[in-house]
Amino acid sequence: MSIPTIPTTVPATSERPTTQAWTCVLLDLDGTLIDSAPGIIERLGRTLASLGLPAQHESEMMRWVGPPLLDSFRDFAGLNEADSWAALERYRSLAGQEDASQLTSVYPGIPEFLKRLNEAGIPLALATSKPESQAERILDHFGLRDTLTVLCGASEDETRSAKADVVAEALVRLRAQGVDTTAPIMVGDRHHDIDGARANGIPTYLVSWGYAVPGEEEGALEVFDSAEVLADRLIAEYAGTDTKTTL
Repeated sequence: MSIPTIPTTVPATSERPTTQAWTCVLLDLDGTLIDSAPGIIERLGRTLASLGLPAQHESEMMRWVGPPLLDSFRDFAGLNEADSWAALERYRSLAGQEDASQLTSVYPGIPEFLKRLNEAGIPLALATSKPESQAERILDHFGLRDTLTVLCGASEDETRSAKADVVAEALVRLRAQGVDTTAPIMVGDRHHDIDGARANGIPTYLVSWGYAVPGEEEGALEVFDSAEVLADRLIAEYAGTDTKTTL
């Protein structure tokens, strides 16, 4: 699958502060920790076909990866609310019948990235617009769930699916674990992560190995093309003490 790459040679914005001291890290899932696009696109194709909807080219389907699927059925397939819900339920049914690793893989270097942040005592929260139950199943399958302080995804009824709402809930859960959330940093791959974090007053580091297209890096503090280098930066900038408790 060919995915456009975003520039990584310079910080994406002049707003980058001269000093940083993050107290916790929020992580996106799809396009940041795992490469799930092949599975999502394959299931979306079957969903559209089963509902008698026109097929879309793979390049068009990439825009579905990241935002809440309920919104994408409306925005990219032209469905009304009732039909969008029917399509979402069909998609979830297909996803529930498959192994969590179906056409999904962990990006190279991510297990080591998470291990290093754990060893540094940095509290980690997953903040994904994927349904929380699906995120749990995937992370359990790949043995990554225990690296997280909290896991937060979309609610099954989609009342919490917008990235801003997911980020807000992740912060609530971190505070419930006794984590200092006064200076969080978001790590994601698309403008939805930047926008959702910004809505909560949080800056974002963007990764280049996900699904963004050129231009989506606008508003990020910086773009990273190496999980190792990103880990180095987050560890160097970590301001807190070891308050991590795993799920």
